[in-house]
Amino acid sequence: MSPELNKDSTGVVDSAVETVEVAPGTVIEQHVVELKQTTARRIGTGAAIVGLGLVAAVVLGLSAGSSSTTFDLNGNDPGISVPKFSVPGVGVIVACGVIIMLLGAAQLVRGFSKRTLRWVGICAGVLFLVAFLTWAGTEGKQSVQVGSLLYQTLFLATPLILGSMAGVMCEKTGVINVAIEGQMLFGAFAGALFGTIASSWIGLVAAVLIGGVVGALLAVFAIKFTVNQVILGVVINAFALGLTGYLYDAVMANNGNGTNQPAVFSPIKIPVLGDIPVVGSLLFNQTIITYLMYAIVIIIDVMLLRSRWGLRTRAVGEHPKAADTVGINVLRLRYQNVIIGGGIAGLAGAALTIGSVGQFNKNMTSGQGFIALAALIFGRWTPRGALGASLFFGFASALQVALSLLATPVKIDSNLLQMLPYLATIFAVAGLVGRVRAPAADGEPYVKGE
Repeated sequence: MSPELNKDSTGVVDSAVETVEVAPGTVIEQHVVELKQTTARRIGTGAAIVGLGLVAAVVLGLSAGSSSTTFDLNGNDPGISVPKFSVPGVGVIVACGVIIMLLGAAQLVRGFSKRTLRWVGICAGVLFLVAFLTWAGTEGKQSVQVGSLLYQTLFLATPLILGSMAGVMCEKTGVINVAIEGQMLFGAFAGALFGTIASSWIGLVAAVLIGGVVGALLAVFAIKFTVNQVILGVVINAFALGLTGYLYDAVMANNGNGTNQPAVFSPIKIPVLGDIPVVGSLLFNQTIITYLMYAIVIIIDVMLLRSRWGLRTRAVGEHPKAADTVGINVLRLRYQNVIIGGGIAGLAGAALTIGSVGQFNKNMTSGQGFIALAALIFGRWTPRGALGASLFFGFASALQVALSLLATPVKIDSNLLQMLPYLATIFAVAGLVGRVRAPAADGEPYVKGE
């Protein structure tokens, strides 16, 4: 048996490939053996989970109100309503905290496998969330609108999901896309302008096209002229901010009704599916942009893993020279994927105007392109991971709105609530960025023959 050690980006060995041979060079079995965590990692993660449980049980439990908490799971226009229900506030909060501490204690004593620990972390997070929402409603003055909170989460996460999918398209093929913010801003502007002049559908197409044009600009300078891709992305973002601001003043500011009053897409309820309790109004009563987002996520995820294009994309992102030697046109594939990614980012920008508020305003992306980039990193450069991270950041923003409407036991300053999505971004990326690995050739120009 010959073990081959695998290391994460911090240099910590987390698994080994064990090969069983019957004769030299004759392999009969090969499987991955997951190694135990280091003591420092086991104690650190266990202590963090226990600390989270203590905050839930002690801090939230002691500061909670005396009333029970009422939950409303119904969203907007539910086909079949679910009755509201109440739970004993302090009891549920303490119970959630105790379960979280037990999970942390188990990690401290014996440690979970890497895969199991991921699910333990998710369970601890969900339990803490339940405890927090229960705490928020213990004043008993109004019910916690869970259905509306989830609907708002998906609404706010849609541009982030599309932006992170644009990043997946680019970075899986080896091109860093810091320009998601600028592509979204151009898409938002084009969606509002052409949505007003022509129709929302024309605005949607224009947003995708202008995003693709900016993607082509990124591709030419990054691939043909081998410009530093991070600096290039920052420059494109500054260019987008300045040009859209100038065009807003020149075209829209004095003629808002004629250039900046697009019709907003209305939700489309899918028959039967839209009437499913709780999830029906959440998932199947959305605008066309959200339905396009569903399709894009599924297509990218399936195609990356189960198609010739996906295999070639991953090969170019990991080892472009090897891909070139087997006949893959590295540069053409990079051009193609970066331009498609730009179009998806343009669609994300359209979600901010014709998919949301309608009117365009200066710098209306407000850093959402960078949060989408953070979601890409948080999600380990995978479509599913980026989807989950974007939903997490969308939930942080939605929670800010929900808490501002609830009479919480302890008043939370509105400025702190506005910080929630950005704090979530910082902690999420800072906590995981050291243990994830980008595609090996990400950000490295490829010159044929070198």
